[in-house]
Amino acid sequence: MKRVFISDCEGPISRNDNAFELTGHYVPEGTRLFTIISRYDDVLADVLKRSGYKAGDTLKLILPFLKAYGITDQKMHDYSARSLVLIPNVKETLRFVRSMCPAFIVSTSYEHYIKTLCKAIRFPFRNTYCTRLKIDKYRVAKSEKVRLIEIAEEIVRMLVIEIPPNAKSLKDFSEREQNAIQRLDEIFWKEIADMEVGRLYSELNPVGGSEKAEAAKDVVQKLSTNLSDVMYVGDSITDTDAFKMVRENGGLTVSFNGNQYAIENAEIAVLSETSLVTAVLADAFCRLGKRHVLSLAENWNRETLEEDSANPDLLNSLFRSCPQRLPRVKIITDQNKPILAKESTEFRKKVRGEAIGRLG
Repeated sequence: MKRVFISDCEGPISRNDNAFELTGHYVPEGTRLFTIISRYDDVLADVLKRSGYKAGDTLKLILPFLKAYGITDQKMHDYSARSLVLIPNVKETLRFVRSMCPAFIVSTSYEHYIKTLCKAIRFPFRNTYCTRLKIDKYRVAKSEKVRLIEIAEEIVRMLVIEIPPNAKSLKDFSEREQNAIQRLDEIFWKEIADMEVGRLYSELNPVGGSEKAEAAKDVVQKLSTNLSDVMYVGDSITDTDAFKMVRENGGLTVSFNGNQYAIENAEIAVLSETSLVTAVLADAFCRLGKRHVLSLAENWNRETLEEDSANPDLLNSLFRSCPQRLPRVKIITDQNKPILAKESTEFRKKVRGEAIGRLG
């Protein structure tokens, strides 16, 4: 029986949101621009469930603006290298995990960032799935550049859409938010889509939502194993399809400092500043399977970990990194889901910063 470890990147492995940070660096008021588009992404993917659209396609929508402000493949590589911030102990974590089972990274991030990350943590790029992009091949005419800058300035003046609890349709939003959503529809799917640079929208396929689930399927097919032997770690809306698929097929799903979308769809919640918790759970999963990990999570304390551990070096590393108190590990239930979602979201902001922590 071959266990497999699959993890998202931004959140469980690094603190960055690379596309958010790129936009903030190269585009005036870019963090607000990205935040507004990201919330629009959440509306399309999770509320309206628009056909042909998936969580994470923000990385497609933002590119014409990056292009208009002069971003190149080299700039994306260079900025990714300068800005990379890892979750503490992640190199050690992935070294432990890779000694126990095959490990893969499935990320919505642009390939420039993932290549930089792999070099930093000595992880094989061939074991990653990410958004492949050669931005230099796309052209922006001078008139399009001027118009894209005008559109960016218009978007940053819009409100950040707030999604009402249990929203299911456009009618569930306020009139102002309905108008904003409809205007963004016109901008992206009519005006920019008709530009020459708009071919990015038809040619680029970000690895989010259903593509992450497909990547997990591809991993198990290549390894001739089953989804029941997969441990999947994620933290956001882009992981929900993979969470659902792995969980429905008997695999293990773990939210690492996840937001409400992750808590809603995972089985175990981890709130931790160190990634070593992931390695401890992966060790238990590789040795004895999902039920054992759930039992360990239900009785999460130093004594239980010491009794269970087959890897004292790993356990000692965890204890050294958390000398006073273990990170929180909880089984997610219908009863504790609301409070866990709130607590995990707040902890996520503490670890990754308020702006990134608020993104879907």
